[in-house]
Amino acid sequence: MKSVILPKIMADATQKNDVKPKTVAIVVYPGVEIIDVTGPMEVFAFANYGLQQSGQMQQPAYTLQVIAAKQGALISSCGLQIIADKSYNDIHDGIDTLLIAGATNIDCLLCDPELQAWVKAIAPNVRRMASVCTGAFLLAETGLLNGLKATSHWLFCKRLATDYPAVKVEPDRIFVRDGAISTSGGITSGIDLALSMVEEDWGSELSLTIARTLVVFLRRSGGQSQFSAYLTGEAHRPEVRDLQAWVMSNLRSDLRVETLAERMCMSPRNFARFFVTETGITPAKFVELARIDAARHYLGSSHLSVEVIADKAGFGDAERMRRAFVRQLGVNPQNYRSRFSGSETHFVEV
Repeated sequence: MKSVILPKIMADATQKNDVKPKTVAIVVYPGVEIIDVTGPMEVFAFANYGLQQSGQMQQPAYTLQVIAAKQGALISSCGLQIIADKSYNDIHDGIDTLLIAGATNIDCLLCDPELQAWVKAIAPNVRRMASVCTGAFLLAETGLLNGLKATSHWLFCKRLATDYPAVKVEPDRIFVRDGAISTSGGITSGIDLALSMVEEDWGSELSLTIARTLVVFLRRSGGQSQFSAYLTGEAHRPEVRDLQAWVMSNLRSDLRVETLAERMCMSPRNFARFFVTETGITPAKFVELARIDAARHYLGSSHLSVEVIADKAGFGDAERMRRAFVRQLGVNPQNYRSRFSGSETHFVEV
């Protein structure tokens, strides 16, 4: 039998069957990153399903459109075809939320002056506009990001800041919202951005349920770092990867630089330099990020006390964990838990 997901909607939620569907349009082009497109679209699709299942909406809350230079098929970066519903040249209004998908090849975004002109012209007529990953480059090229805070995939943030000095680039962010324009970080952060939009429209219970349905580890706020310890510290040399894996499996151990250097049969000074060269961060920061990542898991998936979690994650005491959270995430553990923990998704068989 098929498993159906029933989102838990707040009991006092108002019936909104009279609300007209909001059009969410996403701009695509040859070479577009397909997850930039499908990730956010799945969030809005699950929102439609959840709202209809809960009885809040009889019709879809969101109408999804894929738009491109012309209607029809185009090839994404991985070779899969995407079918554009409409040409953007035929659309002048009626869009509530406009998303700009990204690409690994920035030139794919910047080679269409007509698209840039259309985006700039339609901007005043949409309630909110957002970019996924490197889609920020197109918004920057139009001048819409001038004077605003923005982010992009962390690999491209330096170029974004260099090419568009009027943009206030914040590289270590999941997404940034400045007024009616939002920009998101690397690829899957478009899911986080879409979840925040659903939360804005329909509340946190629905967005959290969608996150759990999509098996997103935790719905992340815009203020969080856009890469976890696992991604930040990834190295090419197998011996460094082995060390990273050992650290993440032994968070309660002595993980001082001297201890790690001894495991690598190196002096502390040489090891520290070697680790930074391989990973881009210091050993101490990697250890802190790994412990934060473990603590985030416990905070979001258990009822353990902050003190117990601090011990299990290797911080030793709650105050050290609090300082690390504030330093890296801009939020203390208690506030993190209150924002990201929630009721379980309910499954029934039909």
